[in-house]
Amino acid sequence: MINYRFLIGIMIFLMGFISANLLNLMAVYGYENPKDLIKINFSDEDPKTPHDIVKDGQIEVYNDKVIINIEDATLSKYAPTGSMIPILNENSNGIRIKPKSEEDIQIGDIITYEKDNILIVHRVIDKGNDSQGNYFLVKGDNNSIADGKVRYKEIKYITIGVIW
Repeated sequence: MINYRFLIGIMIFLMGFISANLLNLMAVYGYENPKDLIKINFSDEDPKTPHDIVKDGQIEVYNDKVIINIEDATLSKYAPTGSMIPILNENSNGIRIKPKSEEDIQIGDIITYEKDNILIVHRVIDKGNDSQGNYFLVKGDNNSIADGKVRYKEIKYITIGVIW
């Protein structure tokens, strides 16, 4: 005779085990926290948008091409970390420039900075000054905590556009 309680218990265990491992796979492949899959946040803590670096007069649109007149712009690709989803992922193509001064970087801008020989692309969420001078506080849009203080000398690029 089949023990249905035992069978139901095994089924519940397997469903929980499979669900936990599926969520863990999502964390590995682009989502740093499974709760971010359903994250909807309309609070004041939403990231500000980047300031308007590319002006209308610098963009030319034709039937067969688009020209953006920006000196010294380069293309960038991104690692599959998930920290900037939904704005950036490993399939995004970024256009970036080197900042000429600290004043070129505003709250809301997406910057590339270098820490321990690794390039990190996150958004500026605040600016400040301490005993070591000016700093920028940065955070991935999909991260729950900020990276910490970044100094101007660590900032390599400002993202001025993203093409998906």
